[in-house]
Parts: sequence; structure tokens; C-alpha cells
Amino acid sequence: MFSRRRGMETAGTAGSSGPSTSATLTLPPTARLLSCRVLDTVHRPLRQATFEVTDPIGRRIVSGETDPYGGFTAAVPEGEYRLSVTAEGYAPFHGVTIVGDPAQPGTAEIVLDAVEPPLLPQPGHWELDPTHSTIGFTARHIGLARIRGRFTTFAGAVRIAERMEDSSMHVIIDAASIDTGVRMRDDHLRSADFLDAVRHPTVEFYSERFIHRSGGRWTVAGALTLHGVSRSVTLDTEYLGLGTGLEGELRAACRATTELHREDFTLNWQSMLAQGIAAIGSSVEVTLDVQAVRKA
Repeated sequence: MFSRRRGMETAGTAGSSGPSTSATLTLPPTARLLSCRVLDTVHRPLRQATFEVTDPIGRRIVSGETDPYGGFTAAVPEGEYRLSVTAEGYAPFHGVTIVGDPAQPGTAEIVLDAVEPPLLPQPGHWELDPTHSTIGFTARHIGLARIRGRFTTFAGAVRIAERMEDSSMHVIIDAASIDTGVRMRDDHLRSADFLDAVRHPTVEFYSERFIHRSGGRWTVAGALTLHGVSRSVTLDTEYLGLGTGLEGELRAACRATTELHREDFTLNWQSMLAQGIAAIGSSVEVTLDVQAVRKA
């Protein structure tokens, strides 16, 4: 049975002849069903909660999201398993179950406790702190190994409105500050084959749309100008909360990710593609880890 932790009420497993077995579902003779429903504290189902089932040494057996009724069912061999369940705005659950024990009820009910979202930053003007922030990226090189890099020079400002959704931000990145740890490669990335940093010296992002999703999760939607081309981009953002720096200054922190497609910004690098060399994959993952300081 599941160990009780963080809101667990009841738990269990079902055998192949249990009540949760569909009449049209045929299971191997050794398979058993692990069936759960994920609920909030007033017993409403939590859809799209993320679950992961692992074996005792941490190997993932099955994972996914709950259905519109907060449920999931997985066919697994008999044995001991660990289950983790997470949902935006709720404390995570971690438990243990023995699948195949006929004494267990047919369906587990896992109740997740809501957590308070982090306190939002105060209205006013905030500036990115480059010494405690990073703007990084990951891309495929010739379809094989990943290249990881960052931009070392950038500046940004955030205007926090009385209503957070009305806030705005503007970030400017020095295109020539790209750094992947290999000088020859970085020089090539700055050249006309890639970023063309002489003609397009900056990469800029501007947003006036802050969309609250749940808990500390936000979507920041705006326009990214890269290589002289502007496209709509959304940042999947996790607001981490407020803190105080060594000199007593108030700081706010967040992490954000997005995926860019180089063709959207005319980064086709024809001189290399003409030779049949796909130097960089079609998508680039961008990650921002940012601290901002409130201006006096």
C-alpha cells in the first residue's frame, strides 16, 4: 500500500479481474492494474496532473498525465513501485505501493494539498541583474551532439503594474556576445553565415502580455527580433519569488524557457546547407534564469 505522505487518503492496486478492468482490455497473465485518482482538498479531480511510476532503484516504468476525471491506469507486473504526482499550485506527492496485493482497494485516491503562490513583486520599475542572470541556449550540431551556449552581455527592464497581467518587459542582447566555449565556432556564429552581428548587432524581446496560468506559472508573450526579423514568442515562465541581496536590495527571480525555429528568422545558413551539411538543428531551446532588482 502507499505510504501516507502529503495528503494521501487511500491507495491501492487492482488485479486483472479488478473492478477497473475494461471488458475490452486484454492483459498478459502476469500484468496487474495500478489505478489512481488525483483530487484536490475538496475532492475535485485534478486533470493534467503529472505522474511517474518507478521501480525500487529509480528506473521509470510509466509516466503521463491524468485524464479529465483526474485518473490514470497503468498495467505493470506485480511488485513494489514508487509513485510521484505533481500538479501546478499543489504540493507534490511521493508514495510506495505493492502491486498485486488482493487486499488493496481497486482505485487509489491521492489528495494534493494546495500551496500558496509566491508573493508577487511590488509595482514599479525593475532591472535585470546581469551578474546573477543567464540567457542560455541548446541546439543540435549536425544532428548529433548538443551545443550549449549563452549570451554574456545583455540588459533588461521590467515594469510591474498594479495588476501583474498589465506588466511589460524589454530585453536587449548583444548578438556578438555569443559564447559556446569554442572561439572558432563563436566567430563563425557571429559571421554573416549565422547571426550576422555586424548588420544585426542586437537581439530584442518586448512583451506587454503577462498571463497567469496557475501557482507560480506564467506565460509571457511578446515579440522577438532576431537577425532583423520579428516573430511572436511565448516564454513558459516559473516565478520563483522574492529575496534580499547582500546589500539589502529587494530581488525577484524567475526561470523561463522557449523554443525557436531558425527558419522563422531566416537563419538558413545557405552556404553550408548547399553542401548538404545541416550544421545546426531546426530548433533551438532557450533558457533564461533571471534576477531583477527594484529601482529606487
